[in-house]
Amino acid sequence: MQRKIFLGAVLAVLMLPGMANALGAEVAIGGWNQTPSGTMGYKSFSDSIDLENEAKYDSATQVMARAKIDMPLFIPNIYLMATPMKFDGTGQKTQNFDFGDKNFNASAGFYSELVLNHYDVALYYGIPFLETLTADILSVELGIDARIMDVSATVRQDTFNKEASFSETILVPMVYLGFRVRPMEWLAFEGEGRGIAYNSNHYYDAIARVKFSPLPTPLRSLFIAGGWRYENIALDEKDIIIDVTISGPFLEAGVDF
Repeated sequence: MQRKIFLGAVLAVLMLPGMANALGAEVAIGGWNQTPSGTMGYKSFSDSIDLENEAKYDSATQVMARAKIDMPLFIPNIYLMATPMKFDGTGQKTQNFDFGDKNFNASAGFYSELVLNHYDVALYYGIPFLETLTADILSVELGIDARIMDVSATVRQDTFNKEASFSETILVPMVYLGFRVRPMEWLAFEGEGRGIAYNSNHYYDAIARVKFSPLPTPLRSLFIAGGWRYENIALDEKDIIIDVTISGPFLEAGVDF
């Protein structure tokens, strides 16, 4: 189900150029090298699993896709993004631990998997007249973002024939802020921030990007970009306890027209 949602989101992103000829759009697809750290647990606050030292999760490069559509008049602009995340590994803890309704034995290793796929739909406006006043060098965007998270995890210990898992879809409303500094027609520096904090939960997502358009006109709309993305998630809902950070570099290619 999660794979179908992601493939559908990517397909929608790739179809957007044909849908937005009269409006203007930016479409990009690339890869993000994700390095996880932190802990996860299920129905147990004291028996969390350390993702690096106990679960033995390594970095993983995974596809991410995004699209921005410039809407006319007073209609808010649209920002879509699909970000899959999946980590797994075989590790071991130094003491027995609970995950869900199962108790796992420290005398044997365990396999685990954590999925944090998410899909964003943001509605935003640019600050009026800012680009005109700065000769198209600076633009700033403000809006709201709805993040749909497919969260799931499995812990399995084949030696003792034990397995526990959870799977939930969680909607996270967030504030969106973006900016672009373009000192030259072929070069731009961009930043994006999404975030929310409530009760004991918080979710912060920051992206820094350098964008190059190296080809001459009329191919100047094609670009390549690279940067760094950082996410920090503290989630305590429906017996799911997650406190993780995912960060790393990314590369992407796209078209802006």
